Amino acid sequence: MRRFLGLILLGSIAAFVAVGQEKEKPNPFINPKAAPKGEAKPDEPKKPEPKKADPDAPAPRVAHIKLSGSLGEMPVAEGPFGGGHENLRSKIDHIRKAAQDDRIKALYLELGSLEIGFGKLNELKSVVAEFRAAGKKVFSYSEEYDAKAYLLALAGDQIVVPESGGLNLFGMRAEVSFYKDLLKLVSLEVDVLKMGKYKSAVEPFILDKMSKENREQMQALVNDNFDNELVAAIVKGRPAQKFTAEQVEKIIDGGPYTARKALKLGLVDSLQYQDEFEAGFAKHLGAAEVKILRNYGKAKSTAPDFSNPLAMLEMLNPKKPTESKDPKIAVIHIVGGIASGTGGVSPLSGGESCGSDTIVEAIRDAEKNPTVKAIVLRVDSPGGSALASDMMWRAIGVCKKPVVTSMGDVAASGGYYVAMNSRKIFAEPGTITGSIGVFGMKIVTGGLEERVGVKTEVVSRGKNSGVNSMTFKWNETERQAMTDTIDEVYAQFIDKALAGRIAAGQKQMTREKLLELAGGRVWTGRQAKAAGLVDELGTLDDAIAYAKKEAGIDPKKEMELLNLPKSKSFLEKLMDGDADLPFGLHAELRKLPGAEKALKGLAPVLASPKDNVRMVMPFVVELK
Repeated sequence: MRRFLGLILLGSIAAFVAVGQEKEKPNPFINPKAAPKGEAKPDEPKKPEPKKADPDAPAPRVAHIKLSGSLGEMPVAEGPFGGGHENLRSKIDHIRKAAQDDRIKALYLELGSLEIGFGKLNELKSVVAEFRAAGKKVFSYSEEYDAKAYLLALAGDQIVVPESGGLNLFGMRAEVSFYKDLLKLVSLEVDVLKMGKYKSAVEPFILDKMSKENREQMQALVNDNFDNELVAAIVKGRPAQKFTAEQVEKIIDGGPYTARKALKLGLVDSLQYQDEFEAGFAKHLGAAEVKILRNYGKAKSTAPDFSNPLAMLEMLNPKKPTESKDPKIAVIHIVGGIASGTGGVSPLSGGESCGSDTIVEAIRDAEKNPTVKAIVLRVDSPGGSALASDMMWRAIGVCKKPVVTSMGDVAASGGYYVAMNSRKIFAEPGTITGSIGVFGMKIVTGGLEERVGVKTEVVSRGKNSGVNSMTFKWNETERQAMTDTIDEVYAQFIDKALAGRIAAGQKQMTREKLLELAGGRVWTGRQAKAAGLVDELGTLDDAIAYAKKEAGIDPKKEMELLNLPKSKSFLEKLMDGDADLPFGLHAELRKLPGAEKALKGLAPVLASPKDNVRMVMPFVVELK
């Protein structure tokens, strides 16, 4: 019966942030107690006294690392269209390596626009905290800080921006676009069966404004992230200013800021151009000079030999590294929209889709591999196909090795479903998760077809033969069949979620309580932890440590990580038909006004067109 569903989606939200302007005026935000008599004025933060240079000491080294963009989770392929790129894990490993390198005395973060969620941000902040715990300094520089880059810089020791730069710090807002009138304009209809009062995914197609329930849900998410990820982070990150939460809220209300205003408010430490900033490292470290190690830890790329055809072929399909026989923890990455099959690159968004066949194979390979002692699922997915999600859920449930889940930026709907058989679920405080709920939807094209001169006649047998037709709306018996199927899928979701929560130790969870948390509602990681939907707040490394413990291994023991699914070379992607070629369809579509937001939401829905049952929460969170 599942094959007759049009679309089943879970949740639909697009969150963005907006900015405001403020005229120059006296600074009311700095706590006067932060500047005792004789010390620096509030608008001129006191600079730490530099150490005296020892001319005979060896030149200390500073590890330089650039951070910008989306910082993907998937393992990066070797070769000309994969090699040289780095993902989130490689950046974290570089910082951790620098912390353990006795020659490295400081970390130099060159920050661009960070297009990441609060989950990835927390991973980066945690490893920066580790670096500082090793007794080393962290210096941050950006020509212009966006909010995510600034929040990361707060985890360090010094925040520097050029005088012509700025700080794009401002409040958070959720924007949901409604397409009802647009669909009507182009003679399209949407047929919907809604279940759960928080089923906001269908609202943009059938309403022209937010429902009361969706506004309640959105406000709760915005409030939690604003208070904890933004305000509290600034209060904690600028201790010398002794900001209160109320003062920080007023500062945010006045943003964005020029560099000079940011300095006056005590939000940054210094106005310097990059060459001045780098020249100051020696004084801060008490040395006559320092050596900056550019792009620390990044592998150097070699120029290809275009005169040698065999060399070209090897470049397109490089040899896979030999796997060691040392004990390992397998980290299986479930990233992007969940689909049946092998997954690949979405032709619309350009992002990854996660194939159930690929993930199930990775789970089985890890289970059969004698060197793998435990498995950690790293989930960063808004969901997708219900069938594909269930195949992954089953493979995890029958796996004989310990399986633990770590949630990234988003792990909701199908992304939550696949985690339910884990022994323990770890979420970041700002992870978007939950979204347990179902609805059915199909876009009806009959009106548009008639408008352009296409007429359709039907010859059929069977009352429900048109349940999957996009030309006509559901008739009465088709609608009832759809409703029955949705009820059954939702009941299955609830039953398996309840069983998983109780097995993980959430003995207080009951069906009645779970139903109150379900209905398609999304939660932050903090809220989900309090409600019992996840077990712990922590990073991927925290989940790895717990997996070691479950395998009878000392959690502090250093172990090799086996990242799965293994990355494909460019030639392998080309042969499989999922190579992300330049000038692809998604690149052209993104140029259209508003297309970026729409494509990010639609990609998980369209990731697997052959699967009619969906568990998707198209959810895009951006803090700019």
